[in-house]
Amino acid sequence: MPQPQPNHSGSPNGHPAPDAIVRFLDGVRSRIGTVVVGQDIVVERILIALLTGGHLLLEGVPGLAKTLLVACLAKSIHLKFARIQFTIDLLPSDILGSEILDQRTNDFRVNQGPVFTNLLLADEINRAAPKVQSALLEAMQERKVTIGKEAFKLPSPFLVIATQNPVEQAGTFELPEAQLDRFMLRHRLKYPTPNEEREILRRNMSLGVKRESGGATARTEFDVLTDEPVGTVDDLVESMEAASRIHVSDTFVEHVVDAVTRTRSHPDVELGASPRAGIALIKAARARALIRGRGYVVPDDLYALAPDVILHRIRLNYEALADGKGGDDVLQEILHDLTRGKRRAAKRHEGNSEKKASVGADATGR
Repeated sequence: MPQPQPNHSGSPNGHPAPDAIVRFLDGVRSRIGTVVVGQDIVVERILIALLTGGHLLLEGVPGLAKTLLVACLAKSIHLKFARIQFTIDLLPSDILGSEILDQRTNDFRVNQGPVFTNLLLADEINRAAPKVQSALLEAMQERKVTIGKEAFKLPSPFLVIATQNPVEQAGTFELPEAQLDRFMLRHRLKYPTPNEEREILRRNMSLGVKRESGGATARTEFDVLTDEPVGTVDDLVESMEAASRIHVSDTFVEHVVDAVTRTRSHPDVELGASPRAGIALIKAARARALIRGRGYVVPDDLYALAPDVILHRIRLNYEALADGKGGDDVLQEILHDLTRGKRRAAKRHEGNSEKKASVGADATGR
């Protein structure tokens, strides 16, 4: 993909990312870094979802600081945070809320559920029954909840971060493709590196204990969280507006379309990516560019985000699975073909330019 040419302002056909917004986003990442070691990519993905109004599905084994990370993000921007542990006996009313009879007035009053928050952590979402999953996903899509005969709008911003354990599948209900498609991103968490794990242990050893109610308890990483935000909701709104103004070239759009449509015609793919994949790729690329201080998207944004945007939106056919192929293998093949296509197009363009220059030189000589 040809690199966009910057204009005199430093960005191609657009304005550079505002310094105040870049400082705000860097401040949020730095604040999280004081509590959570590593997981830089996860922090970036959460910020991307927050800036674009999307939702995020995290896959990872327990103990990788998912709850701590989201709680720290909420305190960094002064957002409301709620966590729901999904279980088999959970009911939709446990998430959305319900009507309760007030015996003093003999009238029903609405008791809003934990979904009325800014950041909602849906822990192990695949452990709840499909009816409960659907109730949450409907709220994610429409950003409103109906309780009884009354409809309530959810707070703004509203972000759902759901988690799944990819190893333990007993007693779980797999999310169908139609519901997975509503998640803008699905990211797979990795274990920390040895250096990061050493830093985790050092920080944990220095936590000590805290005295309370005449006794003492061991301090945890949650006790390190401070209530002093590095920014406000207004800063977040300005960042969201800035992300929507990031320049996207026509060439970038063409390559997003090419990558998405290739998933529908690939011989190993039974179900290709929907148009939501292309929308999500461009939105996420804009947010990633803003986080990195750019006023425009670049090819690296497409390649870095494609696995998190596309993989949960495609399904391989039986033959590919029997051959031991995975979705990541197929996607890398698609991206590799896309890169080769770009190089061939660039060479053709270069050859045509040289031919025109040669013809012009011959005409001048005559």
